[in-house]
Parts: sequence; structure tokens; C-alpha cells
Amino acid sequence: MGRSRRTLPEELLLLALDPTTGTTAQPQSLDLGLAGAQLVELALAGRIAPDGDRIAVVAPRPTGDPTLDCALELLRRRGAPVRAVHWIGGPRLGLRQTYLSHLERCGMVHAVAGQMCGVLPTTRYQATDTAISREIRSRLDSAIRTGVPPDPRTAALAALAHAVGLGKHLYPGNEGRSSRSRLRDLIRHDPMGGLVAHAVMDVQNGVAAQPRRSPATPAGRGAPEPARGVPMQQAHRGPMARVAAH
Repeated sequence: MGRSRRTLPEELLLLALDPTTGTTAQPQSLDLGLAGAQLVELALAGRIAPDGDRIAVVAPRPTGDPTLDCALELLRRRGAPVRAVHWIGGPRLGLRQTYLSHLERCGMVHAVAGQMCGVLPTTRYQATDTAISREIRSRLDSAIRTGVPPDPRTAALAALAHAVGLGKHLYPGNEGRSSRSRLRDLIRHDPMGGLVAHAVMDVQNGVAAQPRRSPATPAGRGAPEPARGVPMQQAHRGPMARVAAH
């Protein structure tokens, strides 16, 4: 995968970055969205494919993106297709900060150190090239305004933006209600993006803790065991010695 194109996790994060505050909107659900965006990006790269409500590795060769390749390797180690809701329900710890640091290294954002209450150190992020964020936003605006089915990448981005709750950040208030509704409707234009977006919303609604029983699942059989070496999602927010893009 060439680096001339921004990945979906990068675009989702830039879309969520508030230019005024330097923080990300919807930080908790955004973590789930980034894990889902990785799946869509790997699918667009031809490395994985949907198998019902599961994700199957079809080409395990590296993409050249270290963070995506880490996710691909963890999926490969599972040895069998994994339900998207289970994968997204156990995102890698620090994924958002990993992508923020990556964007900083690429020169797309710069970190601004500060303090909370004059004591606790904080880090906020500002886009260095607002044209990039405007281009990402304009793709969504165009799809919403024209009603023309967008390309798979934009459709997936719209689906993920809706799933993590960015609609009210991008199109606030009563005047943005119709745009938020159209953003939700764009889910149907990309099957993989739709699968992942619904999985993100299922995790937020607690569905991941109550796996659906399929006809092929014998009675009494429990949910698939989590991937070895993959940390489960943690509610721990960490000490406030450093507040990064919250």
C-alpha cells in the first residue's frame, strides 16, 4: 500500500479533530471507530473480506503500514474468521494516540503542550494543513448534498463517522438534522463499511457481550475466545498526568 493515500483511520481522526480546541470529538467511541476503520482499510487493500458477520483474512502479505500490518497479523493468528463485533469490542490500547503520533510524524498535525488547572500537563493537536481536513469534509458534504452514491472509501468514512457519533459534531443543531440523517443513510453504499459501522454501534450498545447464536452454532457453545495477545477493551482512562487529545 503506497503512502500517497491517507488511510481511513487517519481520515476519521482528522475529521474528529476540533480545530478550535485541539481535541477529538467523541473520544471513547472514536477508539472503536479507529479499530473498525482499520478493518475497512485492510478490506480495501484486499487483505481481508467479510464472511457473513465475520472477518476473514484472504491475503496475509503486509501492506507496508506498520499499524495496519499489526492488526492484520493479529487477525491472521486467529486462524479462523472472527466476528467484527468481537474484534472491534477489543481495540488495541492506545490506538488513538498511536495515530495522533503518526499524523504528527507525517507533518499533518502538530502537538501543542499545555496545562490543565495550571498543574496537569496536556497535549492538544492542531492540523498543520487545513486543506486536508477541508478535502475530507467536502467529500462527505458532496455525498450528502448531491445524493449521488459515493465511492467505497467515502461511503465507509461516512458510515464510521455516523457510528461513532460525529454527525452532531460535523452537522450540529436543528439545521444539521437532515444532514445527519443523510450521513446515516450513506451506510448502505458500502457493505464492508456498513458491517463495521453496525459492529461499532453494537459494541456501544452492549451487543458484543451477548453474541447472537447462528444456526451453525451448537447449543450451549459459548462465544469465541478472545484472540491471544489481544488486550480486551478497558474502561480505565489512565492517570491524568498527561491528557492527550481528550
